[in-house]
Amino acid sequence: MSLQVFIDYLTLEKNYSKHTVTAYARDIEKFQDFLQERYSDAEVSDVNYSQIRSWIVELVEDKLSNRSINRKISSLQSYFKFLLKVEAIEVNPLAKHKALKTSKKIQVPFSEAEVNRVLDGRAHNNTFEGLRNKLIIELFYSTGMRRSELIGLQLSSIDFSNKTIKVLGKQNKERFIPLLDSVIVTLKAYLQERQALKNNGDSNYLFLTQKGVKIYETLVYRIINEYFSEASLKAKKSPHILRHSFATHLLNQGASLNAVKELLGHASLAATQVYTHNSISELKKVYSNSHPRSKK
Repeated sequence: MSLQVFIDYLTLEKNYSKHTVTAYARDIEKFQDFLQERYSDAEVSDVNYSQIRSWIVELVEDKLSNRSINRKISSLQSYFKFLLKVEAIEVNPLAKHKALKTSKKIQVPFSEAEVNRVLDGRAHNNTFEGLRNKLIIELFYSTGMRRSELIGLQLSSIDFSNKTIKVLGKQNKERFIPLLDSVIVTLKAYLQERQALKNNGDSNYLFLTQKGVKIYETLVYRIINEYFSEASLKAKKSPHILRHSFATHLLNQGASLNAVKELLGHASLAATQVYTHNSISELKKVYSNSHPRSKK
């Protein structure tokens, strides 16, 4: 069975993003190349675990990280599960495979002071780009949405009467997130400037460049990195760190894990729990100040 059938399945039935589908295809094609080189006429659908293990060894020798190797094997695992589903194979050769151990990546969020320095400082610029950039930062920090979700926002996503914004998440799942009054003020000011753009092209997308075209991933990353470089010495300054900060600060202020899960658009609590380690110090403070025996 051709790889294209699997790609069509991911795209049309699973509604995976183009980026995700491309990553899956690339991983499986790399394994196919390995098979052709090492076993000449072997097909992916006919492999055994020993052959896959040989590929893993080669990847380790090529100095790939365990995390990257696990991702490649995860792509293969999805492919074999699909082949089982359509009865193209009878046994999944990765059925008993255990992922390589990886060290936990600790994402250090921005502090509340760092976020406030950005929003109270340079972000006060009433030009089109100044208001757009400020709104991007405010939306990331007040909603926790993903970069791809922000880029995909449309004018129709905003509901001023209910003070909410509709976000289209992974696998086209919709969620509605409340908007703070301060964000609505910035949003209305930005929309005025957006309307005045000579080349807005009647675009339905909320965020545009100065030329009137939809913003793109590298531009959003550059905005966050540039603004936070002036307010933070942290090594990583990205949209994901701002999303991370949103979740961490909410938990620090007592929000429930389940509420944060819903706001972030996670499918399970397990995905949200990664943010809790940053809240332990705050929990210790609350515990120390609140427990009846803490002063004894």
